[in-house]
Amino acid sequence: HAFESSSMLCKKKLYIGALFPMSGGWPGGQACLPAAQMALDLVNKRTDILPDYELELIYYDSMCDPGEATKLLYDLLYTEPIKILLMPGCSSVSTLVAEAARMWNLIVLSYGSSSPALSNRQRFPTFFRTHPSATLHNPTRVQLFQKWKWTKIATIQQTTEVFTSTLDDLEQRVKEAGIEISVRQSFLTDPAVAVKNLKRQDARIIVGLFYETEARKVFCEVYKEKLYGKKYVWFLIGWYADNWFKIKDPSINCTVEQMTEAVEGHVTTEIVMLNPETVRGASNLTSQEFLAQLMSKLGGKNPEETGGFQEAPLAYDAVWALALALNKTVGPLKAKGRRLEDFNYNNKDITAEIYRALNTSSFEGVSGHVVFDAQGSRMAWTLIEQLQGGSYKKIGYFDMTKGNLSWYGNDRWIGSGPPADQTVVIQKFRYLSQKLFVSVSVFAGLGILMGIVCLTFNIYNSNVRYIQNSQPYLNNMTAVGCMMALAAVFPLGIDGLHVRNSQFPVVCQFRLWLLGLGFSLAYGSMFTKIWWVHTVFTKKDEKKDKRKHLEPWKLYATVGALLVIDILSLMIWQIVDPLHITVEKFTKEAPKGDVDQLIEPLLQHCSSEKMNTWLGVVYGYKGLLLLLGIFLAYETKSVSTEKINDHRAVGMAIYNVSVLCMITAPVTMILSSKQDASFAFASLAIIFSVYITLVVLFVPKCGVFVCLVQMRRLITRGEWQSDQQETMKTGSSTNNNDEEKSRQLERENKELQKIIQEKEERVSELRNQLSERQALRSRKRPTSSNQNHSSPSLPAPQNDPKSLLPPPGYPLPASDNHSLPPTFSNSSTLYQPDGKINRNNCHPGRLQLLYK
Repeated sequence: HAFESSSMLCKKKLYIGALFPMSGGWPGGQACLPAAQMALDLVNKRTDILPDYELELIYYDSMCDPGEATKLLYDLLYTEPIKILLMPGCSSVSTLVAEAARMWNLIVLSYGSSSPALSNRQRFPTFFRTHPSATLHNPTRVQLFQKWKWTKIATIQQTTEVFTSTLDDLEQRVKEAGIEISVRQSFLTDPAVAVKNLKRQDARIIVGLFYETEARKVFCEVYKEKLYGKKYVWFLIGWYADNWFKIKDPSINCTVEQMTEAVEGHVTTEIVMLNPETVRGASNLTSQEFLAQLMSKLGGKNPEETGGFQEAPLAYDAVWALALALNKTVGPLKAKGRRLEDFNYNNKDITAEIYRALNTSSFEGVSGHVVFDAQGSRMAWTLIEQLQGGSYKKIGYFDMTKGNLSWYGNDRWIGSGPPADQTVVIQKFRYLSQKLFVSVSVFAGLGILMGIVCLTFNIYNSNVRYIQNSQPYLNNMTAVGCMMALAAVFPLGIDGLHVRNSQFPVVCQFRLWLLGLGFSLAYGSMFTKIWWVHTVFTKKDEKKDKRKHLEPWKLYATVGALLVIDILSLMIWQIVDPLHITVEKFTKEAPKGDVDQLIEPLLQHCSSEKMNTWLGVVYGYKGLLLLLGIFLAYETKSVSTEKINDHRAVGMAIYNVSVLCMITAPVTMILSSKQDASFAFASLAIIFSVYITLVVLFVPKCGVFVCLVQMRRLITRGEWQSDQQETMKTGSSTNNNDEEKSRQLERENKELQKIIQEKEERVSELRNQLSERQALRSRKRPTSSNQNHSSPSLPAPQNDPKSLLPPPGYPLPASDNHSLPPTFSNSSTLYQPDGKINRNNCHPGRLQLLYK
C-alpha cells in the first residue's frame, strides 16, 4: 500500500471536463456519473494503462439545458486546471459543446448523445460518442414496418434538433422503402394539439420522438383522446427508465393507472447498451459484474427510478475508450518530444494524436464491441422490446451492418394481431333494388303489349273512315315511339350487378338512343297533328279554305325532320364526347360492431366529359317543343275538324306528357345519387306518359269502332221493326234499350209527319190564292176613263211587284208566263230543291238513318 501511495503521488493528473445531466428532461447523470467514476478508479489502479498519469473528473450538472451548459462550459474553459477532453451528456448540450470545442482544440467524447446532426464531421470535427446515433433506430423501425406490412405511418416529435434530425433521416428511409408518412406533428412544450391532430387524421402507426418528461405529457393526452388500444401502435425511444410512465409528474393530471393503460403494447427500439454475452473486455469485467458493482455504487437504488441506468455501460466504456486512446498517444508523443501534460488549448499536435487514437479504437466493453465509424458514431445492435402487462419484454434484435433481424416471436397484441396502418376502407357498389326493377319492368312489359295491340288495331282498321280521319300513320308512329320509350326502362335499370364494366357503356348507349328516338316518334307525331290544326284554323277566312286540303306527306316530313334532328344530335354527342362509366364516391360509413373498417359506397353513372353541356342542349330543345305543344293544344281546344278528328285527345296527351317530362328532368338530376329514387321517378314518369298517351288516343277509337260495327250489323239484318221484334224475343238485357230507342224514333216520326201536314196545308192555301190572282189578271182591263170612275167597292188590282212575290222560301214564278208553274203541279216535289223530306220520302226503313 505504501508503494501504491508513493506511485500515485508521482503520477501527473489529466483533467476531464464533464457535463452530466443530473436533472432536467433526461437525468442521465444519476447512473452515468457513478459508472464513469467506477471506470476512472479502475483505470487509475491499472499499471498497464497510463502508468504515469491519473485521470480526474471535473463535472457539473448541465440539466440538459443548452443555456446552462454554455455558462458551465465557460467556467470549465476559463478555470484552472486545463481540461484535456470534454464529456457532455445529452444531445442538445453536446451540439453546443462540440461545435465550440474545435476553437480550443479539444476532443469531445459523449456517452449519451444520439442526435444524427452530430454525425456531421464538417460541423463537429472532433466529436466522438459511445452512444450510437439515433438514426440507428430508423433501419430497425423500417424493418418492423415491412415485417408487419405497414405502408402508412405518422410521427410526433418534440421540437429539438436531435429529434428533427432523426425524423428527417426516417423520412428518407421510409420513402426508399415505399412507406408514407401521412401525418407529421410537432410540439415544443404542450403536446395536446398535436395529439388531437393525430386523432383527427386517423393516425394508427405512430412514431414518437421526445424526452422522457415530455413522453408522460404525450401519453396523458393520448389517454384523453383514446389514441391507444387494439387499433394503435406507438414506437418510442428505448432509453427511458423502465417505469417512466409510473413516475409521478406534477405537470400531468393523469393517474398511474390511466398512464399504464395508455402505454400498454407500445414498441421500443433501443441500442444494445449491455453486452448480452459473458465476455471479459478491456476492464476485465463482464456485463453482469459491472451491473453488480454499479448497483453497489448506487447504494441499492431502484434502477427503474434512476435516470440513465441503461446508458451507464456507455459512460463506463467512454472512460475506458478515452484511457486507451490516451495510453496509445504516449509513445508517438514521446517520439516527438511531447507529453500529455504539455497539452494546452493552442496545441494541435497533441489533439491530433488523441483524435487518431480514438478514431482507431476497437475493444470489448461492458456495452459490447466498441468501434467508431468515420463520423465518430458508435456501431451497435438494436434491441426491440414491447411493453406487455406493464413490463418490457425483448421480442427481437436487429443487426444493421448485416441487415439481419433476429425474432423471438413473442410479440403480443391487444387485438387478434398487428393492427392495420389505417382504417380499412371497403368499397361497396350500390345497386338498384331488384324488387323495384322487376316491378317496374312488369308494368313496362304490359305497356309494350298494350302498344302492340293498339298498333295492330290501327293497322287492321286503317280503311275505316273514322280511323282514316285520325291520320293512322301518325298514330302508328306514336305507338312505336311509346314502345321504344318503354323499352328504355329496361336498360335504365341495368347496372354493374347485371353486366361487366366493359359492357356498361353499351347499356348507356341503349338508354340514350331508345329514350331519345322514342320521344321523337311519340311526341313528334302528336306535335305535328296539333301544329297542323293550329296552322289551318288560325288563318284568315279567305285563306282558310285553301289550307283545309290536308297533304299527309307534309305531316310525315315534319315528324321525319324532328327525328333527323335527334339522330344527328345524338350521333354528334357520341362521336365527340361518348358516354362512359363514372364512379361516384360517397361519405364513408361505419359498419355495426367494433370493427376497424369503413364502408365507402360507390355508384356507377353513365356520363361524359361535358355531360351538363349536352344535357342542357337536349333539355333546352325538348323543353321548347313541350312548351310549344302545350300552347298549340290550348289554342286548338275548341276547334273541330274532320281531317284530324282526334286532335283534342292529342292535346290532352300533350298536356300530360309535357307536365311529366318537365317535372321528371330536373328531379332525376337532383336524385342522381339515389339510384332507387332516381330510377323509380324516371321509369314511372315514362310509364305513366305512355299509358296516358295510348289510352287517350286509341281507346276512344276502339269504342267508336265497336259502335259502328254494331250499327252496321243492325242495318244489314233488315228493317228496324224486324230488328226490334227479333231483339225483343231474345230476352237479353239489351231489349229495354232497343225499345226505348224505337219509341223515341216513333215520336220523332209523328212530329215530322205533323210538320209535313202543316206545310202541305199551307201550300194548298197559297196555291188557291195564286190561282185567284191569275184569273183576275186574265180579264180585260177597262179604259182609263172608266177605270177612273169605277166603283170604290171594287178595288183595282195592284201592279206592285212585291204583291206578286211568293212567300219566303218558295221559288219565284216566271215573269212572262201566266200559266201555273210546273213546280206546283205536284205537292210531293215542292220541297225537293231545298232537300226537304215529304210524307212519301219518310219510309220506315230510312228512319234509322235519319236518327243517326
